[in-house]
Amino acid sequence: MKAEETSGRYLGEVIRSFGVLGVTAFGGPTAHLGYFREEFVARRAWLSERSYADIVAIAQFMPGPASSQVGMALGYHRAGWAGMLAAWVMFTLPSAAILATFGLLMSTYAVDGDQGWIRGLLAAAVAVVFHAVAGMAGGMANTRLTATIAVIAGLIVLTVPGPLTHVAVILAAGVAGVLLLRGSVSENGDDDGLDEIRPVSSRAAVTGLVLFFVLLVGLWLGAATVGGDLLTRASAYFQTGALVFGGGHVVLPLLEQQTVITGWVTQSQFLAGYSAAQAVPGPLFTFASFLGAVDGGMWGAILATVAVFLPSALLMTAGLHFWGRWRHSPVLRAAFTAVNAAVVGLLGAALWDPVLVHGVTGVASLSIAALCWLGLATWKLPPWSIALFAALAGWVLL
Repeated sequence: MKAEETSGRYLGEVIRSFGVLGVTAFGGPTAHLGYFREEFVARRAWLSERSYADIVAIAQFMPGPASSQVGMALGYHRAGWAGMLAAWVMFTLPSAAILATFGLLMSTYAVDGDQGWIRGLLAAAVAVVFHAVAGMAGGMANTRLTATIAVIAGLIVLTVPGPLTHVAVILAAGVAGVLLLRGSVSENGDDDGLDEIRPVSSRAAVTGLVLFFVLLVGLWLGAATVGGDLLTRASAYFQTGALVFGGGHVVLPLLEQQTVITGWVTQSQFLAGYSAAQAVPGPLFTFASFLGAVDGGMWGAILATVAVFLPSALLMTAGLHFWGRWRHSPVLRAAFTAVNAAVVGLLGAALWDPVLVHGVTGVASLSIAALCWLGLATWKLPPWSIALFAALAGWVLL
Protein backbone atom coordinates (compact mmCIF):
# COMPACT_ATOMS: atom_id res chain seq x y z
CA MET A 1 0.00 0.00 0.00
CA LYS A 2 1.31 3.45 -0.88
CA ALA A 3 2.56 5.75 1.88
CA GLU A 4 0.05 8.48 0.99
CA GLU A 5 -2.84 6.03 1.29
CA THR A 6 -1.78 4.78 4.71
CA SER A 7 -1.27 8.20 6.32
CA GLY A 8 -4.90 9.21 6.72
CA ARG A 9 -6.17 5.71 7.45
CA TYR A 10 -3.69 5.05 10.25
CA LEU A 11 -3.58 8.46 11.93
CA GLY A 12 -6.42 7.52 14.26
CA GLU A 13 -4.60 4.32 15.16
CA VAL A 14 -1.48 6.34 16.08
CA ILE A 15 -3.57 8.70 18.23
CA ARG A 16 -5.29 5.86 20.08
CA SER A 17 -2.14 3.79 20.64
CA PHE A 18 0.07 6.59 21.87
CA GLY A 19 -2.79 8.09 23.87
CA VAL A 20 -2.99 4.92 25.95
CA LEU A 21 0.79 4.74 26.30
CA GLY A 22 0.91 8.37 27.40
CA VAL A 23 -1.06 7.57 30.56
CA THR A 24 0.30 4.07 31.26
CA ALA A 25 4.00 4.08 30.27
CA PHE A 26 5.75 4.45 33.62
CA GLY A 27 9.36 3.55 34.31
CA GLY A 28 11.60 5.78 32.19
CA PRO A 29 13.02 5.53 28.66
CA THR A 30 14.20 1.91 28.83
CA ALA A 31 10.78 0.76 29.97
CA HIS A 32 9.13 2.93 27.29
CA LEU A 33 11.15 1.19 24.57
CA GLY A 34 9.91 -2.12 25.91
CA TYR A 35 6.31 -0.90 25.82
CA PHE A 36 6.79 0.29 22.23
CA ARG A 37 8.26 -3.02 21.11
CA GLU A 38 5.42 -4.99 22.69
CA GLU A 39 2.72 -2.70 21.25
CA PHE A 40 4.01 -1.97 17.77
CA VAL A 41 6.23 -4.93 16.90
CA ALA A 42 4.74 -7.88 18.77
CA ARG A 43 1.06 -6.93 18.95
CA ARG A 44 0.27 -4.57 16.06
CA ALA A 45 3.07 -5.68 13.68
CA TRP A 46 3.67 -2.17 12.35
CA LEU A 47 7.27 -3.13 11.57
CA SER A 48 9.81 -5.92 12.03
CA GLU A 49 12.12 -6.52 14.97
CA ARG A 50 15.11 -5.49 12.83
CA SER A 51 13.49 -2.24 11.75
CA TYR A 52 12.52 -1.39 15.30
CA ALA A 53 16.09 -2.06 16.48
CA ASP A 54 17.38 0.29 13.79
CA ILE A 55 15.06 3.09 14.93
CA VAL A 56 16.22 2.58 18.52
CA ALA A 57 19.84 2.73 17.34
CA ILE A 58 19.23 6.06 15.59
CA ALA A 59 17.77 7.51 18.78
CA GLN A 60 20.67 6.25 20.88
CA PHE A 61 23.18 7.91 18.55
CA MET A 62 21.53 11.35 18.79
CA PRO A 63 20.98 13.83 21.62
CA GLY A 64 17.54 14.12 23.14
CA PRO A 65 14.96 11.84 24.79
CA ALA A 66 15.37 8.40 23.20
CA SER A 67 11.86 7.11 23.86
CA SER A 68 10.23 10.25 22.46
CA GLN A 69 12.42 10.09 19.36
CA VAL A 70 11.50 6.44 18.80
CA GLY A 71 7.84 7.32 19.28
CA MET A 72 8.08 10.11 16.70
CA ALA A 73 9.72 7.75 14.22
CA LEU A 74 7.04 5.11 14.77
CA GLY A 75 4.29 7.69 14.27
CA TYR A 76 5.96 8.90 11.07
CA HIS A 77 6.35 5.36 9.78
CA ARG A 78 2.68 4.60 10.34
CA ALA A 79 1.00 7.88 9.30
CA GLY A 80 3.55 10.32 7.89
CA TRP A 81 4.27 13.76 9.29
CA ALA A 82 0.85 14.02 10.94
CA GLY A 83 1.57 10.69 12.59
CA MET A 84 4.89 11.97 13.96
CA LEU A 85 3.16 15.00 15.51
CA ALA A 86 0.29 12.92 16.86
CA ALA A 87 2.62 10.36 18.44
CA TRP A 88 4.58 13.08 20.21
CA VAL A 89 1.51 14.97 21.44
CA MET A 90 -0.33 11.93 22.74
CA PHE A 91 2.71 10.44 24.45
CA THR A 92 3.89 13.73 25.95
CA LEU A 93 0.73 15.66 26.85
CA PRO A 94 -0.39 13.72 29.98
CA SER A 95 2.90 14.05 31.86
CA ALA A 96 3.48 17.60 30.61
CA ALA A 97 0.02 18.67 31.81
CA ILE A 98 0.44 17.06 35.23
CA LEU A 99 3.88 18.52 35.85
CA ALA A 100 2.91 21.96 34.54
CA THR A 101 -0.08 21.98 36.89
CA PHE A 102 2.20 21.02 39.78
CA GLY A 103 4.53 23.86 38.81
CA LEU A 104 1.68 26.36 38.67
CA LEU A 105 0.52 25.28 42.13
CA MET A 106 4.02 25.63 43.53
CA SER A 107 4.42 29.14 42.15
CA THR A 108 0.87 30.24 43.01
CA TYR A 109 0.94 29.08 46.62
CA ALA A 110 4.62 29.93 47.16
CA VAL A 111 5.65 26.46 48.25
CA ASP A 112 9.12 26.58 49.79
CA GLY A 113 11.80 23.99 50.29
CA ASP A 114 11.42 23.86 54.08
CA GLN A 115 8.09 22.05 53.94
CA GLY A 116 8.43 18.43 54.98
CA TRP A 117 6.86 16.82 51.94
CA ILE A 118 9.15 18.82 49.64
CA ARG A 119 12.20 17.71 51.61
CA GLY A 120 10.96 14.14 51.32
CA LEU A 121 10.86 14.50 47.54
CA LEU A 122 14.40 15.89 47.60
CA ALA A 123 15.53 12.78 49.46
CA ALA A 124 13.77 10.58 46.89
CA ALA A 125 15.72 12.34 44.14
CA VAL A 126 18.94 11.01 45.70
CA ALA A 127 17.69 7.44 45.34
CA VAL A 128 16.42 7.96 41.80
CA VAL A 129 19.63 9.54 40.49
CA PHE A 130 21.87 7.04 42.29
CA HIS A 131 19.87 4.19 40.78
CA ALA A 132 20.16 5.77 37.32
CA VAL A 133 23.92 6.34 37.63
CA ALA A 134 24.53 2.77 38.77
CA GLY A 135 22.48 1.31 35.93
CA MET A 136 23.99 3.50 33.24
CA ALA A 137 27.54 2.89 34.47
CA GLY A 138 27.03 -0.85 34.16
CA GLY A 139 26.17 -0.55 30.49
CA MET A 140 27.98 2.56 29.29
CA ALA A 141 31.10 2.90 31.46
CA ASN A 142 32.03 -0.74 32.01
CA THR A 143 35.55 -0.84 30.53
CA ARG A 144 38.79 0.77 31.66
CA LEU A 145 38.66 3.48 29.02
CA THR A 146 34.96 4.30 29.26
CA ALA A 147 35.06 4.32 33.08
CA THR A 148 38.07 6.66 32.95
CA ILE A 149 36.23 8.99 30.56
CA ALA A 150 33.20 8.99 32.88
CA VAL A 151 35.22 9.83 35.98
CA ILE A 152 37.22 12.58 34.27
CA ALA A 153 34.04 14.10 32.82
CA GLY A 154 32.39 14.17 36.23
CA LEU A 155 35.40 15.74 37.91
CA ILE A 156 35.68 18.44 35.24
CA VAL A 157 32.08 19.61 35.56
CA LEU A 158 32.33 19.64 39.35
CA THR A 159 35.54 21.70 39.18
CA VAL A 160 34.38 24.10 36.46
CA PRO A 161 30.57 24.24 36.67
CA GLY A 162 28.58 25.81 33.86
CA PRO A 163 26.49 24.86 30.81
CA LEU A 164 29.38 25.50 28.42
CA THR A 165 31.50 23.07 30.43
CA HIS A 166 28.95 20.34 29.81
CA VAL A 167 29.01 20.97 26.08
CA ALA A 168 32.82 21.07 26.01
CA VAL A 169 33.04 17.81 27.92
CA ILE A 170 30.67 16.06 25.50
CA LEU A 171 32.61 17.30 22.47
CA ALA A 172 35.97 16.37 24.04
CA ALA A 173 34.65 12.90 24.87
CA GLY A 174 33.64 12.39 21.24
CA VAL A 175 37.14 13.31 20.06
CA ALA A 176 38.71 11.05 22.68
CA GLY A 177 36.48 8.20 21.54
CA VAL A 178 37.63 8.56 17.93
CA LEU A 179 41.28 8.59 19.01
CA LEU A 180 41.17 5.87 21.66
CA LEU A 181 38.22 3.57 20.96
CA ARG A 182 37.99 3.35 17.18
CA GLY A 183 39.77 0.00 16.93
CA SER A 184 37.68 -1.59 19.67
CA VAL A 185 34.22 -0.83 18.25
CA SER A 186 32.98 -3.48 15.87
CA GLU A 187 30.83 -2.92 12.82
CA ASN A 188 27.49 -4.58 12.28
CA GLY A 189 27.26 -5.40 8.63
CA ASP A 190 23.89 -7.11 8.33
CA ASP A 191 21.58 -4.20 9.25
CA ASP A 192 18.96 -3.72 6.59
CA GLY A 193 15.96 -2.90 8.74
CA LEU A 194 15.59 0.65 7.50
CA ASP A 195 14.58 -0.64 4.10
CA GLU A 196 11.14 -1.27 5.61
CA ILE A 197 10.67 2.17 7.21
CA ARG A 198 8.73 4.89 5.42
CA PRO A 199 11.49 6.88 3.67
CA VAL A 200 12.40 10.48 4.46
CA SER A 201 13.35 12.58 1.45
CA SER A 202 16.74 14.22 1.21
CA ARG A 203 15.00 17.61 1.07
CA ALA A 204 13.20 16.97 4.37
CA ALA A 205 16.40 15.67 5.98
CA VAL A 206 18.45 18.70 4.93
CA THR A 207 15.65 21.05 5.98
CA GLY A 208 15.55 19.41 9.41
CA LEU A 209 19.30 19.77 9.89
CA VAL A 210 19.35 23.38 8.68
CA LEU A 211 16.49 24.34 11.01
CA PHE A 212 18.21 22.57 13.89
CA PHE A 213 21.46 24.52 13.54
CA VAL A 214 19.75 27.81 12.67
CA LEU A 215 17.59 27.61 15.80
CA LEU A 216 20.45 26.41 17.99
CA VAL A 217 22.78 29.23 16.97
CA GLY A 218 20.11 31.86 16.28
CA LEU A 219 18.34 31.50 19.62
CA TRP A 220 21.67 31.57 21.45
CA LEU A 221 22.73 34.74 19.64
CA GLY A 222 19.33 36.32 20.21
CA ALA A 223 19.42 35.51 23.92
CA ALA A 224 22.96 36.88 24.23
CA THR A 225 22.37 40.10 22.29
CA VAL A 226 18.67 40.97 22.45
CA GLY A 227 17.72 39.17 25.65
CA GLY A 228 14.19 39.06 27.00
CA ASP A 229 12.26 36.22 28.58
CA LEU A 230 11.10 34.67 25.31
CA LEU A 231 14.53 34.34 23.67
CA THR A 232 16.45 33.40 26.81
CA ARG A 233 13.98 30.66 27.79
CA ALA A 234 13.59 29.34 24.26
CA SER A 235 17.36 29.20 23.85
CA ALA A 236 17.92 27.46 27.19
CA TYR A 237 15.37 24.71 26.61
CA PHE A 238 16.30 24.23 22.94
CA GLN A 239 19.97 23.87 23.95
CA THR A 240 18.98 21.30 26.54
CA GLY A 241 17.06 19.22 24.02
CA ALA A 242 19.84 19.59 21.45
CA LEU A 243 22.86 18.80 23.63
CA VAL A 244 21.80 16.19 26.18
CA PHE A 245 23.05 12.75 25.12
CA GLY A 246 21.61 9.69 26.79
CA GLY A 247 18.13 11.08 27.48
CA GLY A 248 16.22 10.35 30.68
CA HIS A 249 17.94 11.43 33.87
CA VAL A 250 20.87 12.96 32.00
CA VAL A 251 18.70 16.04 31.40
CA LEU A 252 19.08 16.90 35.09
CA PRO A 253 22.54 18.57 35.14
CA LEU A 254 22.04 20.77 32.07
CA LEU A 255 18.56 21.90 33.12
CA GLU A 256 19.93 22.69 36.56
CA GLN A 257 22.58 24.89 35.00
CA GLN A 258 20.06 26.59 32.72
CA THR A 259 17.34 27.31 35.27
CA VAL A 260 18.72 27.30 38.82
CA ILE A 261 22.04 29.05 38.23
CA THR A 262 20.19 31.74 36.27
CA GLY A 263 17.73 32.24 39.14
CA TRP A 264 14.61 31.27 37.18
CA VAL A 265 13.67 28.64 39.79
CA THR A 266 15.03 27.86 43.24
CA GLN A 267 17.11 24.79 44.02
CA SER A 268 14.33 23.36 46.19
CA GLN A 269 11.70 23.88 43.52
CA PHE A 270 13.95 22.26 40.95
CA LEU A 271 14.61 19.12 42.97
CA ALA A 272 11.01 18.83 44.16
CA GLY A 273 9.81 18.96 40.56
CA TYR A 274 12.42 16.43 39.50
CA SER A 275 11.20 13.99 42.14
CA ALA A 276 7.58 14.58 41.14
CA ALA A 277 8.53 13.82 37.54
CA GLN A 278 9.32 10.26 38.62
CA ALA A 279 5.68 9.75 39.56
CA VAL A 280 4.13 10.46 36.16
CA PRO A 281 4.06 8.40 32.96
CA GLY A 282 5.66 9.47 29.71
CA PRO A 283 9.04 11.08 28.96
CA LEU A 284 11.15 12.52 31.77
CA PHE A 285 11.94 15.54 29.57
CA THR A 286 8.52 16.92 30.53
CA PHE A 287 10.32 18.00 33.69
CA ALA A 288 10.93 21.09 31.53
CA SER A 289 7.17 21.69 31.55
CA PHE A 290 7.28 21.97 35.34
CA LEU A 291 10.22 24.38 35.25
CA GLY A 292 8.57 26.53 32.59
CA ALA A 293 5.37 26.71 34.64
CA VAL A 294 7.20 27.75 37.83
CA ASP A 295 9.14 30.39 35.93
CA GLY A 296 6.57 31.69 33.46
CA GLY A 297 3.12 30.25 34.13
CA MET A 298 1.08 28.42 31.51
CA TRP A 299 2.80 30.02 28.52
CA GLY A 300 6.17 29.34 30.07
CA ALA A 301 5.26 25.66 30.35
CA ILE A 302 4.17 25.51 26.70
CA LEU A 303 7.35 27.26 25.52
CA ALA A 304 9.60 24.98 27.56
CA THR A 305 7.82 21.82 26.39
CA VAL A 306 7.94 22.68 22.70
CA ALA A 307 11.51 24.01 22.81
CA VAL A 308 12.98 21.01 24.64
CA PHE A 309 11.39 18.45 22.27
CA LEU A 310 11.73 20.31 18.96
CA PRO A 311 15.41 19.33 18.44
CA SER A 312 14.43 15.67 18.67
CA ALA A 313 11.90 15.98 15.86
CA LEU A 314 14.35 17.81 13.61
CA LEU A 315 17.20 15.39 14.30
CA MET A 316 15.05 12.29 13.91
CA THR A 317 13.87 13.57 10.53
CA ALA A 318 17.48 13.80 9.39
CA GLY A 319 18.50 10.63 11.20
CA LEU A 320 15.99 8.42 9.41
CA HIS A 321 17.44 9.58 6.10
CA PHE A 322 21.18 9.56 6.84
CA TRP A 323 21.47 6.60 9.22
CA GLY A 324 21.36 4.09 6.40
CA ARG A 325 24.55 5.60 4.99
CA TRP A 326 26.46 6.22 8.22
CA ARG A 327 25.39 3.52 10.65
CA HIS A 328 28.38 1.24 9.96
CA SER A 329 31.00 3.95 10.53
CA PRO A 330 33.49 2.87 13.22
CA VAL A 331 34.37 6.54 13.74
CA LEU A 332 30.82 7.45 14.73
CA ARG A 333 30.40 4.36 16.88
CA ALA A 334 33.63 5.10 18.75
CA ALA A 335 32.69 8.75 19.25
CA PHE A 336 29.29 7.96 20.68
CA THR A 337 30.62 5.18 22.89
CA ALA A 338 32.82 7.79 24.57
CA VAL A 339 30.02 10.37 24.67
CA ASN A 340 27.74 7.88 26.41
CA ALA A 341 30.47 7.26 28.99
CA ALA A 342 30.86 11.01 29.52
CA VAL A 343 27.16 11.48 30.24
CA VAL A 344 27.46 8.91 33.02
CA GLY A 345 30.09 11.19 34.54
CA LEU A 346 27.86 14.25 34.13
CA LEU A 347 25.02 12.52 35.92
CA GLY A 348 27.41 11.29 38.62
CA ALA A 349 28.49 14.89 39.22
CA ALA A 350 24.83 15.95 39.49
CA LEU A 351 24.30 13.16 42.04
CA TRP A 352 26.74 14.96 44.33
CA ASP A 353 25.68 18.54 43.62
CA PRO A 354 22.84 19.47 43.69
CA VAL A 355 21.07 16.18 44.45
CA LEU A 356 22.94 14.71 47.44
CA VAL A 357 23.97 18.03 48.92
CA HIS A 358 20.37 19.23 49.12
CA GLY A 359 18.57 15.91 49.46
CA VAL A 360 20.36 14.40 52.47
CA THR A 361 20.56 16.78 55.43
CA GLY A 362 20.36 14.33 58.33
CA VAL A 363 19.58 10.78 59.41
CA ALA A 364 15.85 11.09 58.66
CA SER A 365 16.34 12.25 55.06
CA LEU A 366 19.09 9.65 54.56
CA SER A 367 16.67 6.97 55.77
CA ILE A 368 14.01 8.11 53.29
CA ALA A 369 16.57 8.10 50.46
CA ALA A 370 17.81 4.63 51.41
CA LEU A 371 14.29 3.18 51.57
CA CYS A 372 13.41 4.76 48.23
CA TRP A 373 16.51 3.23 46.65
CA LEU A 374 15.58 -0.16 48.17
CA GLY A 375 12.10 0.10 46.68
CA LEU A 376 13.45 1.02 43.23
CA ALA A 377 16.44 -1.31 42.99
CA THR A 378 15.35 -4.40 44.92
CA TRP A 379 11.56 -4.42 45.21
CA LYS A 380 11.03 -2.92 41.73
CA LEU A 381 8.23 -0.69 42.94
CA PRO A 382 6.68 1.73 40.43
CA PRO A 383 8.20 5.22 40.50
CA TRP A 384 4.91 6.92 41.41
CA SER A 385 4.74 4.88 44.63
CA ILE A 386 8.29 5.90 45.53
CA ALA A 387 7.46 9.59 45.12
CA LEU A 388 4.24 9.23 47.13
CA PHE A 389 6.05 7.42 49.95
CA ALA A 390 8.82 10.05 50.05
CA ALA A 391 6.35 12.95 50.22
CA LEU A 392 4.36 11.30 53.04
CA ALA A 393 7.48 10.27 54.94
CA GLY A 394 8.90 13.76 54.62
CA TRP A 395 5.64 15.29 55.83
CA VAL A 396 5.77 13.11 58.95
CA LEU A 397 9.52 13.05 59.68
CA LEU A 398 10.95 16.25 58.25
